[in-house]
Amino acid sequence: MFQRLYTLALNTFVETVRQPIYGVILLATTLLMILNVSLAGFTLSDDNKLLLDLGLSTLLLSGLFLSAFSATGVISREIENKTVLTVISKPVSRPVFIVGKFVGLIAALTVAFYLNSLVFILAVRHGVMEATTTPWDQPVWVFGGGAVFISFVAGAFCNYFYGRHFSTITVAIVTPLLTLAVLGVGFFGKEWESIPYLSDFVGGQVIIATYLVWLAVMMTASVAIAASTRCGQLTTLIICTGVVGLGVISDYAFGHDTGDGVSAMLSASAYHLVPNIGPLWVVEGLTVGTIETAVPFVYVGYATAYVGLITLGVLGLAVALFQKREVG
Repeated sequence: MFQRLYTLALNTFVETVRQPIYGVILLATTLLMILNVSLAGFTLSDDNKLLLDLGLSTLLLSGLFLSAFSATGVISREIENKTVLTVISKPVSRPVFIVGKFVGLIAALTVAFYLNSLVFILAVRHGVMEATTTPWDQPVWVFGGGAVFISFVAGAFCNYFYGRHFSTITVAIVTPLLTLAVLGVGFFGKEWESIPYLSDFVGGQVIIATYLVWLAVMMTASVAIAASTRCGQLTTLIICTGVVGLGVISDYAFGHDTGDGVSAMLSASAYHLVPNIGPLWVVEGLTVGTIETAVPFVYVGYATAYVGLITLGVLGLAVALFQKREVG
């Protein structure tokens, strides 16, 4: 069983990375992260807070669209094209099929989220462009831009001369290069002056906030897998958007109804059924910068356990929905 699960996950991972929408969303997210550096300057209060908020929001939206489009590509499209029959007609149970697809999808989303997070870290290190006279962070542009440029050139070269898939080889090259770029930036100041390593860099709380957003993306991916067993691409995207939207406002929409009667019962039911993304959004505490607002590791552990349980529950629903799905 584990061999079949691994094979399904690996094939799903490769198939997801090769989808054109995967590379398009990665590139669009990178451009938005760069644009955020200038957009965050249009505020009359805390520019850095807006930069963090825009960056984390971009990560969440990127994960939402990647989850919806990729899930339909690896499940609902296979059902429509009848290619799923070649898998489940073999000794592969439907639960193993769903779990394998989910694991492969999460692996591909994790790679995309990791790359987007590296760009986010570079954007935060660069800081807000408050005026046209604000100097650029030269190491960020040289290291980050150089890593992306080299990866595109190498991907095009391997595609033209060796027939390798462009998006797959580009992602494989840009992942280590961009990692080295982020690590290399920590040695220099904004004008190439030598500084203590990582002294002018993002703090650990920003990394924790990014990880919590990844948990929200993983939860969204499970919803996308469940929806794609019965729905097409557009419907899956609408369902995922609705779940994320309700999850963001869950505390305000359902958690404050203290009245009696049917309204309170419905609010309580919705509050416990809808995945709550509010506790995973800690950007307000990041900008305060006090000990009271710092996110402890115990909180991260509770959040991870909560998202893990929600994800398992939604995957169980996906298995139940796919169990009676007609695929012939």
